[in-house]
Amino acid sequence: MRIDVLTIFPDLFTGFLSTSIPAIAIEQGRISCHTHDIRAYAANKHRKVDDRPFGGGPGMVMMCQPIFDAVKAAESQDPAAGGGSVVRVLLTPQGERLTQPRVEWLAQQPRLTLLCGHYEGIDERVIEELRPLEISIGDYVLSGGELGAMVLIDAVARLQPGVLGHEDSAAEDSFSVRSADGAPLLDCPHYTRPREWNGREVPDILLSGDHAAVDRWRDAQRIERTRERRPDLLLNSPLAEPQPLPAANTNKPAAQVARATRSTASSSDDAPLHGQTAPEGA
Repeated sequence: MRIDVLTIFPDLFTGFLSTSIPAIAIEQGRISCHTHDIRAYAANKHRKVDDRPFGGGPGMVMMCQPIFDAVKAAESQDPAAGGGSVVRVLLTPQGERLTQPRVEWLAQQPRLTLLCGHYEGIDERVIEELRPLEISIGDYVLSGGELGAMVLIDAVARLQPGVLGHEDSAAEDSFSVRSADGAPLLDCPHYTRPREWNGREVPDILLSGDHAAVDRWRDAQRIERTRERRPDLLLNSPLAEPQPLPAANTNKPAAQVARATRSTASSSDDAPLHGQTAPEGA
């Protein structure tokens, strides 16, 4: 996967891309990340890429031409990457909220172009021209799209094969594990050494050596934790009704309660976005 990031602050990505999971994904050749300075495409000696908004008001608006030229220049590099197929993404608080199904869909794309806005926003005309998929990482406002781009890069990098080390690591994360009726679940509690800390002990079931019983306990904990902390995830699920945690040795088999598999993303019903199709429910 090739990822191109367009920003007026490319230095922000230097440390990020050389650390932790993104760095591992790059070292393994699973992804390649390239930053592009939008200011390099400004048509003035001061490298100015913004101006005052028409109609008045506070803030500055990023101009069309530098952004358009930067996108075209970035996508002309290594044209064979992705077989010529590129998904453009604009990080904006006005976009669809980023979800795990959308992350999984994006992780399957061969090439992404991430556009980071700044100031008051971007001239609407270049957004209409480029037709990017608009994504928000939450209902709040940041100074620019750079942090959102980092979130997205990390999210897709960790889903690339082999990056996390164990093939089940990502599949057992919150939102990736789903109940038998398809509801996304939060992850279960985790424990490590020592067995007792500050008077708090590790649950006996995790020390039993009974792997099937441990699976059943974890399934029950996922459901209970989701019901308590994110009941909105279970609105259309029968699991939304409070149920007592079943005894470890009498619970249903794990496969009947929850399955640790990636959530699926269908692309048959949504309108095309820059030559691609949006995943269902994202």
